[in-house]
Amino acid sequence: MAEYNFQEVEKKWQAYWEQNQIFNAQPDTSKPKFYSLDMFPYPSGAGLHVGHPLGYIASDIVTRFKRSKGFNVLHPMGYDSFGLPAEQYAIQTGQHPALTTEENIARYTQQLKNIGFAFDWSKEVRTSDPSYYKWTQWIFMQIFNSYYDNKERKAKSIASLIQIFNEEGNLNVDAACDEDTPFFTAHEWNDFTEKQQQEMLLKYRLTFLAETTVNWCSALGTVLSNDEVKDGYSERGGHPVERKKMMQWSMRITAYAERLLQDLETVEWAEPIKEMQRNWIGKSIGAEMTFRVIGKAEKIKVFTTRIDTIYGVTYLALAPESELVDSLVTPEQAEEVKAYVEVAKNRSERDRMTDVKHITGVFTGSYGVNPFNGEKLPIWVADYVLAGYGTGAVMAVPAHDDRDYAFAKHFGLDIRQVVEGSMEDGAFSAKEGKIINSDFLDGLTVQEALKKGIEHLEDKKLGKAKIQYRMRDAIFTRQRYWGEPLPVYFKDGLPYLIEEKDLPLVLPEVDKYLPTEDGEPPLGRATDWTYKTSEGEFPLEKSTMPGWAGSSWYFFRYMDPKNDDVFAAKDKLDYWGNVDLYIGGAEHATGHLLYSRFWTKFLYDLGLVKVKEPFQKMINQGMIQGRSNFVYRIKGTNTFVSYGLKDQHDTSAMHVDVNIVYNDQLNLEKFKTWRPDLKDAEFILEDGKYICGSEVEKMSKSKYNVVNPDDIIARYGADTLRLYEMFLGPLEQFKPWNTNGIDGVFKFLRKLWNLYHDNNGNLAISEEKASPEELKSLHKTIKKAEDDMKNYSFNTSVSSFMICVNELTALKCNKREILEPLAIVVAPYAPHIAEELYSRLGHTTSVVEASYPEFKEEHLVENSHEYPVSINGKMRTKLALPLSLTKAEIEEAAMQNEVVQKWLDGNQPKKVIVVPGKIINVVV
Repeated sequence: MAEYNFQEVEKKWQAYWEQNQIFNAQPDTSKPKFYSLDMFPYPSGAGLHVGHPLGYIASDIVTRFKRSKGFNVLHPMGYDSFGLPAEQYAIQTGQHPALTTEENIARYTQQLKNIGFAFDWSKEVRTSDPSYYKWTQWIFMQIFNSYYDNKERKAKSIASLIQIFNEEGNLNVDAACDEDTPFFTAHEWNDFTEKQQQEMLLKYRLTFLAETTVNWCSALGTVLSNDEVKDGYSERGGHPVERKKMMQWSMRITAYAERLLQDLETVEWAEPIKEMQRNWIGKSIGAEMTFRVIGKAEKIKVFTTRIDTIYGVTYLALAPESELVDSLVTPEQAEEVKAYVEVAKNRSERDRMTDVKHITGVFTGSYGVNPFNGEKLPIWVADYVLAGYGTGAVMAVPAHDDRDYAFAKHFGLDIRQVVEGSMEDGAFSAKEGKIINSDFLDGLTVQEALKKGIEHLEDKKLGKAKIQYRMRDAIFTRQRYWGEPLPVYFKDGLPYLIEEKDLPLVLPEVDKYLPTEDGEPPLGRATDWTYKTSEGEFPLEKSTMPGWAGSSWYFFRYMDPKNDDVFAAKDKLDYWGNVDLYIGGAEHATGHLLYSRFWTKFLYDLGLVKVKEPFQKMINQGMIQGRSNFVYRIKGTNTFVSYGLKDQHDTSAMHVDVNIVYNDQLNLEKFKTWRPDLKDAEFILEDGKYICGSEVEKMSKSKYNVVNPDDIIARYGADTLRLYEMFLGPLEQFKPWNTNGIDGVFKFLRKLWNLYHDNNGNLAISEEKASPEELKSLHKTIKKAEDDMKNYSFNTSVSSFMICVNELTALKCNKREILEPLAIVVAPYAPHIAEELYSRLGHTTSVVEASYPEFKEEHLVENSHEYPVSINGKMRTKLALPLSLTKAEIEEAAMQNEVVQKWLDGNQPKKVIVVPGKIINVVV
């Protein structure tokens, strides 16, 4: 067999691609464009494991295929390089996060290049690079200087709003704003001081400063998003998190809620991801109304989608964070309520929404009044009510809501049925049936009662119809160092933007990366963290932007990453448009994906981009899970028993590094040097080997099942890694990594190599015309690969390559007519070997430049059939005949066959039965 030196070949072609900038992309209107993108990684110190490249390999295959089909392809890569891990490392070591980040990026880049990706590295971006975050800051400034016009359904300049205020006040303004925004006339506006005007504008700006309930983690010294908190603890580090009110920057993403919802119908995403966004946005159509409180001036505002059940209300419930709690609690209940609120408000919203087993609450001592019938209603505090949804208060209808029912049963509160239906198993929550026990609504259907209830509400001025969204405005600050500085200074306690000419506002040096002694963010440690204007010197904002800021627009910067005049030139934005294929994890559905859609729509409103959605087609790759290995120690000893013998001893299982295990067989010498305590280990073997146990688990360092792609590449090559990751199973599915199966892929590449070479390793290509069998094998593979590309079914393409190579090997095929197009078809998956083979075939240009072979149906059309020939019902021979023959011609050919003549023994047949394309039966 010819030897294939993958290490030499792969290094050669990676250097060639880089030196010749093969994958660099520029607009070219003579070609259709294709923008292929991966969710860019955070460069952690651990580097890549074999699970990370899965999506990158898939997008790379599509990228290379599209190029061969004549598309102009943009396929960039960069780094989401701001973030908490680098900052935590800086706190521990004193090393600047920029240094750690640079080292990690260098490692990631080398690992990615070793896998042979067709990335345009000339367009690399890093969110922590001042030349990049200059434009993140610039976009923030545009958002700050904008408001949302509800009538025109778009963002507009705050300057145009100021003009309206100057001329007519805000009486006729329909804009997204704070709920407590008062009405004022033009005269009143013009009488406001500058400070009063700026305070009023903050109620309209699309990014604004306001007191907000946040997840505060004192150990990390920062605010965390809901996604970063689990069961009251930070996901990173497991530190306690409390809910507290702080002055925070927020972005008015709620203004875009309806557009974010409707435009989901225009993108090709997996339905589960769309549904996650729909649920997060949480559109509800209902009514808002107020309940008077007996003996108090306060009123409780609630939002309900079930005004039809108003007569079934038996209590009111407030969120623990509600500002009304302190004013409504009676002296007798004060201590109990205070203790309950202290615990309840610090549980995460996620925990409170999902935990239906633990029912908690406390009575305030106060009572409200049902505005429809005047009934007295006890007011409770309950942690199943969320401050962030609706008004932070609910009218509880236990008979027709599961959470209300469980709460009422637990505390012995009234349950009154007002909709006909079975309550044998609890609340009847269906929106169907007739209304009962409900005064003027009796006898109506639920839908009729909803309509009539709202009419009554508005007629009596008790409330109004309203559309509510569960989604809250997005908190936009973190009290940490390693993030984008906000381009904001403060005058008289109010925020103002720095001038654009002073961008980027670069992170200052600090002595430590911790909050200051008096609790200010780390930027409070900087000297001269101020901004000089003609009016004086003012303090700059000390919080930084959140992790999602830089990732909300990076896909546009890739189009023009070196431009220092604009975030990207208009001609490049217009040409590349939006991302045609985006591959990344489903865990970003309600974070990054939602924020990116929001920023894109904002930029569209300002006419800065021409696309309304950032990602047209998206695929969420599954996770490659680890395959852990175990050794079995006899308890109380340092002796380890092989898997097949472990049940004969009292053992305990121990994870072992999978990198010293091969096909489940432990390398004993490496095991002894793996840890100091194992140097004297002894073994009980089976058949002279130590066989390990195995289990599929999440890939993690603690389970010693992390496989480094560098190790796989060193042993088998990058093409083997690429093919094997695709071969494991469908892209979207979770699948275990099992190194035991990688040999088959490695052998396939060697068989492919051998098709082109003789046993001495010399190229052995024939210029003879290909046979029908060879053409059939090739074109069957071309068709399969193209069909799979449409469905992103990469695993079945790898299988088809293996079948094709086996067939051609059996046919001893070495013909250029077959092997040249085969190299091009395989190239997207195994680019290094394909480049080498294509070059050896005499080409001086890259296989990347080659056109994809044209599939020809004619080569799959069968033009002959192998007929089974039976004599008196028993098959005696087979006869290959053209399918074009008539019945008479088939019979004639059969009669001339030697085997048939032998069985006829000189006699004439009684009958000859011919079924064209199927059988021949001779009756003697």
